[in-house]
Formats: sequence, C-alpha cells, structure tokens
Amino acid sequence: MTDRFFLTLFRGLFLAGILLAASAPAPARAADAFEVSGVAVDVTADTAAAARKTALAGGERTAFYRLLRRMTLLADRDRLPDLGDDEIAAFVQDLEVTQEKTSSVRYLASLNFRFKREAVRGFLIDNYLPFAETKSKTVLVLPVYESAGALLLFDDPNPWRNAWEERSAVRGLVPMVLPRGDLADIAVIGAEQALDGDAQRLRAIAGRYGAYETLVVHGIHRLDASGLPKMEVYATRFSPFQSEQTIVKTYEGRKGEDTKSLLIRAAKGTAALVEDAWKRDNLLQFDKRNVIAVRVLIGGLNDWLGIKKRLDGVAVVRRVELVLLSLNEVRINLHYIGSQEQLSLALEQVDMTLTPAGDGWTLALEKVATGKP
Repeated sequence: MTDRFFLTLFRGLFLAGILLAASAPAPARAADAFEVSGVAVDVTADTAAAARKTALAGGERTAFYRLLRRMTLLADRDRLPDLGDDEIAAFVQDLEVTQEKTSSVRYLASLNFRFKREAVRGFLIDNYLPFAETKSKTVLVLPVYESAGALLLFDDPNPWRNAWEERSAVRGLVPMVLPRGDLADIAVIGAEQALDGDAQRLRAIAGRYGAYETLVVHGIHRLDASGLPKMEVYATRFSPFQSEQTIVKTYEGRKGEDTKSLLIRAAKGTAALVEDAWKRDNLLQFDKRNVIAVRVLIGGLNDWLGIKKRLDGVAVVRRVELVLLSLNEVRINLHYIGSQEQLSLALEQVDMTLTPAGDGWTLALEKVATGKP
C-alpha cells in the first residue's frame, strides 16, 4: 500500500512538473537570439521630451536591423526591407532603459530590446529571407600573426590579436572569446602547434576558458606590388561537433589606410564570415518537417524538467510529444524542422547529445566543461 501511494504521488508530481515545464519561459540561451542589448543613444533636440522620443525610435531601428543582420546571411543584407518607425515598433516586445541621462535638450541612454519571436520569424519568411536562430557554444579565438617569417600568438605586441580585441562587441550567433595569454596559456599551446591543429593542445586551451571549439585565425601580413599592406587570412574552426572548416580571405589595403586599420577590418570581416558559415549550417527549414522517437533516461522529476526546458529553447524543435513516462525514463516524439544533422548540432549547443541505441535514439545531457582560468 505504501509503495503504491508513493508511486501515485510521484506520478502526480511528475505530471504537474511537465505542465509547469510546458508553461515555463524558454531558457536564456533561446531568448538571446531575439534580444539586442547595449544600444547607445545620444540625441539633442529642442526639448528633453523630443530628444527622448527621437532617441527611442532611433534605438528601435538600430536594434531591429542589428537583429536581422544577426539572423540572416551576408548575401541577403541588401534585401532587408526598409521599414518605417511605426512598423518597427510593432515588432518590439519590451524595452529596458539603463544609464539614462537627460538635460533640457539632450537625452542619453543605453537601451535593451526584446523582439517578438513569431512576428520576426513571420516577417523574414514573408520576405523570403533565410535565417538561423541557433546559437553556437563559445568559440575560443587564437589569432596567429605572421610577418616577415615570424609567428606570433601570445607574444606582445601581436597586432593581429589586438585587432581581434578591438573588434566590435556586437553579439552574434557565434560568441567568441580571446585567451588572456598568461603563462599558463603559453605553456599549453604555441603558434606553430595552433597552426598544426594539435587536437590535444587545442582542447586543453579551449577547456581553460569553458569553450568546446577553437578558431585558429592565421593572419599573414604582406605588401602588394604597389607597397600597400594586405592580410591573407586562413580561419580554421576546430570542433567536436563538426568536421574541420577553413575560411580563406585576402583583405587588400586601401589608400590612406594604415596596417592597424586594415587588421581591424580583417578581424571584423573574418568574424562575419565565421558567423555566416554557422548560419548556413543552421538555416531554419520550415518546409522540412520530421519526427524522431527518442528515449530519455532520468533519475527523477528534476532531470526531466531540466531536459524539457532545454528542448523548449532549441529553435529547430517544434513540439515535444510525450509518449510514455516512468520513474527512470521518458519516451517522446521529437517534432523538428530541417535535417537530423541540424537537430543533433542544435541539441549539442544546449549540452545534449542524440545517439543511436538499438533500433531507436537516446537523448542525454553532456558533461559540461566548467574549468576557467
């Protein structure tokens, strides 16, 4: 009688938890794709009220197009529709104002926007603009600078590393961080080992910063026939989730442009190409709908609630259909869009792995790297 009572109680709590999970807000990782923060505004007008009104409208426009550029491909930038202020305002879900300062004629602030997910999706679909939402795990960037035959990584100065540090901090779908370059980093990996793709050392340096992937950006500084500087860039992304990918791009110097400016432009351009490659691999394909039967092993209610919350934040997952629940496992039908490879990649970004097991599939949480310097 006692065992039956506790089993009934557990099942009741279990079902209640599922209902709570279904109604809970999506996790922060998913919300990030539709949030744009840190939009600085500084407007002067005849009155403070007029300045504030102009600043908020301008901030909305800046944030909205920053969001669209984050989600869409470089090749489609020129196709982004030019909307009016009222049209853009209709996409805003909420606004947070920080660092607000006013005078009788001036308004300054930092604005954080959250946009309506379904409205933005519908807008992009209606305008035939392919887009991605899946956010990559953090990537550790290793800038290797080559000039006159010398290779620099953690050496000081390294103008290529400095260029990556000065790169715009606008958040995209591929978060990138730089190592500190301290003695511990130097002991882990050097410039030649990074260029050789030494897997063990790359994993070790990434692990120090809680990252799973590394981006080795080999920048070669040369002079062209006319004496103008140019940068040949070979950016290779090493990941346990995908095969090795390399982007090759040459940035020609412009008249009046010094080497520092060229390197900053090359760093920004290379980061944008890395983002674009990620987006191409993760474009949402609403016309390709699939379903997969999945078994989830759990140790209790909290395990399932945590997994369900993560699934709710995966852009390619459209619905989680509960088929069976018990004390130690859950069976679900996972409805998703795109290919199974895209599903697996998206799940890996929220620390879940989908693996074949017999004639079906098993979903489990990964062990997350937490070591930071």
